[in-house]
Formats: sequence, structure tokens, C-alpha cells
Amino acid sequence: MNRNLNRPQAYEKYLERLVSDDDQADVFPEREGAGPERRELILRTLEEIESDLLSLSHTIHANPETAFNEHHAAASVAGMLSKNGVQAEVGVFGLETSFVATAGDGRPRVAILAEYDALPGIGHGCGHNVICAAAVGGFLAAAAQVDELGGSVRLIGCPAEEGGSGKELIAREGGFDDVDCAMMVHPAGSPSAACTYLGMRQVEVSFHGLGAHASAVPYMGRNALDACVAAYTMIGQLRQQLLPDDRIHGVITHGGEKPNIIPDHAAAMYYVRSRYVDTLVELTDRMDAIFHAAAAGTGTNVEVNWDLNPIALPVRNNMVLANRFALSQAEKGEPMPLRSPVPSGSTDMGNVSVRVPSIHPKVTVAPKTVPIHTAEFAEYAGSSSGDAGVLNGAYGLAATALDYLADPALRADVDAEFESEGGPLDVAGLER
Repeated sequence: MNRNLNRPQAYEKYLERLVSDDDQADVFPEREGAGPERRELILRTLEEIESDLLSLSHTIHANPETAFNEHHAAASVAGMLSKNGVQAEVGVFGLETSFVATAGDGRPRVAILAEYDALPGIGHGCGHNVICAAAVGGFLAAAAQVDELGGSVRLIGCPAEEGGSGKELIAREGGFDDVDCAMMVHPAGSPSAACTYLGMRQVEVSFHGLGAHASAVPYMGRNALDACVAAYTMIGQLRQQLLPDDRIHGVITHGGEKPNIIPDHAAAMYYVRSRYVDTLVELTDRMDAIFHAAAAGTGTNVEVNWDLNPIALPVRNNMVLANRFALSQAEKGEPMPLRSPVPSGSTDMGNVSVRVPSIHPKVTVAPKTVPIHTAEFAEYAGSSSGDAGVLNGAYGLAATALDYLADPALRADVDAEFESEGGPLDVAGLER
């Protein structure tokens, strides 16, 4: 059978966008922002609450809780906020361990996001204790000045970043409907104001065949494991044609019971990642075709279940906001590059970034040679290096939030860039 072979349109756009994203000279108009006096007030506020902030980071680090179980962390944040005159509501957006606190009134409204879930087995190997404490510090430092500027700043506690897509669940409950921009920081081995976070979706595939005695009557069977292995092999061949920052990784989760029984069931799980939304969709289609081809070639049936957790989209960095964050770090004597084109992992912050202008910069807490999601990184996240990340991140978040609230021209730049990137995206419409 002859087929019409068309080059994927999304892939044709890839190089053009890659040049636009990574190689252009970034030029930003001069904007006043909040000004140096407000920067001094940020530093003064952070000095006053430094002990409490670091204690918050340490207690979350010492009591790691996995996705949707972060009761100690949420209660600890609520307690610190109450101590500083701000009341938090815990258990919002349909999630027991989410929280929200607001300072100021009305719009424009900046959301500062906190994460605080840990990894099974290695605790805070992603440093979410640093993320949470930095977010609380940034919120309180901005809250101290928000009444003078107008608008509001909101702290949103987001459970289950590690595999639970808590931010997408919050978004579906309207958590970002009345927000004008959103920001958070992440600890890392090297800093960057705008990082490349890949979109990710998960897929479980199950092949169903016919069992038979593998020696006596093999011709009576249809081997589900053969289908699973055929799919695994074709995916390995697909990797030759992947875009440079596409990623596919998977495991066979069930392969049969005994060698002398032709498996009537086999299963695998894959993560599929890509840099852009449309390339993620096209890679999904190619994976789907492989699963069905493997079933057809082996005479088996297949069930393909995508998006067991909500899809995590690529982060759409708002470069105007990222530039303001980078400037704040330079003020602190912690300069960082504006862009980091090397792909990182995936995060549900991408789902926020296609709804409102957003940033997700990285602050340094460990040497470059120490990867995240390791026990070694967890040690750094709970050390004095992690403490420095808390304070640097808090300063950057507060300074960027106040710049946004204080400067209408800056807000116009932020909004114009967001619209030029496509404006709000229908996330639910992308799921299979």
C-alpha cells in the first residue's frame, strides 16, 4: 500500500522558533519598575523574617510529604503567615493541601506560587522546600508594600507538582481566572531567568493476546509480549528522527507469568516530552501509531490510555518578566543568564504559563555537577546553600512582583508579549 508521506508541519516550524527563542538578541525597553527605595524595603522585610523563612524551609525539608499528602507543609505555611498578620485559607480548589492568601485588593494581581511536595524515597531531591519558603518570603515582602501601589499579590500553594499536576487541577477550579501574571522559582545547580521546560504527557499501553502452551500448541496463541517488544523496538527506531530536545522514556510493566505460557497480556508505560505544544501533539500521534501498528503486526488488541495525570505543557517564559527577575538577581550580586536553552525536565507550571504571563527561573543551591531528583541534591536543599536560594529567590519574586504592580508600561509589555505568543491556550482541548 502506498501512502502519502507529508512532513509534519509542526516540525517545519521548529527551527524557525528555535532561532527566535534562543539566538535573538533580547532588547527590552527601559522601564522604571518599582524603584530603588522599594528594593531597600524588600531587603528590610526579608531581614526581619529571615529566621522564620529558613525555619520554614528546614521543617518542610525535615518532614517530606509526597503528592497530595503535604499536610505538615501547608499547616507550617499557614502558621508563618498568621504570625505575620496574613490569614491563609487551606484546602481550596478542591485539594486538601492547597492554600491561598492575598494581600491588597483588586487588579492588577500577581500570583506567587509555592510547591512543597517531596519525592518518594529521597525526600526533597527537587528542593521544593526552597521553592515554598522563597514563595512565602517573596509574598510577604511584596505584601508589605502592595497597599501603596494598588492591586494585589496572592500566594497560591500548589500540591503535587511531582506527577500530580496540582496547578492544572487548581486552574480547572478557576484558581488563575482572576490573576494577571504568575511566578515562582526553582532551585538548581546553575541559575537562569528563563529555562527550557519540556511539555510531558504520560501513556499506559496494554496489549491483549491469547494464551497458549509455548511448546505444545504455540500456534494457538497470540503473544502480547511480542507486541509490547515490537512497540518498544519501533520507539527506539523513532528516536533517530526525534527533534534534538524531544524525549521518550518507558518501561515494560508487565511481560507475562512464565516462559512456557505465551503471554496473553503485556503492558508498558512511557513519558513523552517535547519543547513546544504542537511538536508534543505530533509526537503523541506518532507514538499512538506505533502502538496500533505493533498490535496489528502481532494479531493482538491494544488499549492506549493517555494523560493518566493531566498533561504538563511546555513553559512559555514571559521574557519581559524574566528580564526583570534577572535584573533583581544582579542587584543582589547573584547574576544569572537570561536564557538557558538546554532542556530541563517538565513541570505543571507550563499549564499556568499558557493561561497568564509567567516565569519559572532557577536559583543556585548546589554545584553544577549535582543533578536534581537525587539524595545529594536533597542535602544541598536543606543546607546553607539552600538557605541562600530561599533568600535570593524571595528577593527576586518580590522585586519582580512590585515592578509589575508599580509600572503600567511594564505591564503593557508583559501583556503584549503574551498575546504575541498566542494568548491563552485551551489546555483541556489538547488531551486525548
